[in-house]
Amino acid sequence: MAQGTTIKHKKKTKSVLKNIRQSAHRAAINRMNRTRVRTSIRRMRAALTTGDTATAEKLASATFSDLDKAIRKRTLTENTANRYKSRLTLALNALKAKKKA
Repeated sequence: MAQGTTIKHKKKTKSVLKNIRQSAHRAAINRMNRTRVRTSIRRMRAALTTGDTATAEKLASATFSDLDKAIRKRTLTENTANRYKSRLTLALNALKAKKKA
């Protein structure tokens, strides 16, 4: 900021304080949902890189379910979640084909 400019502060009215509480609550929920999705994707990718087909297949449905929940809760956009699902499915199918061959 340039020197001499003032910073605008909101008055601490009831509505402003309530809005601050709501924002903090929503941020915590969004963080929790985002963490759940990232953890499940990380587990699935770990199973895929180790070449463990059985574990990856078990984790696939749980991971896709977490992604769908994130769409419903508006933590992720639908296109982003579908892109994750598509890439994970392609990797899983490639691993299965490699195991068969």
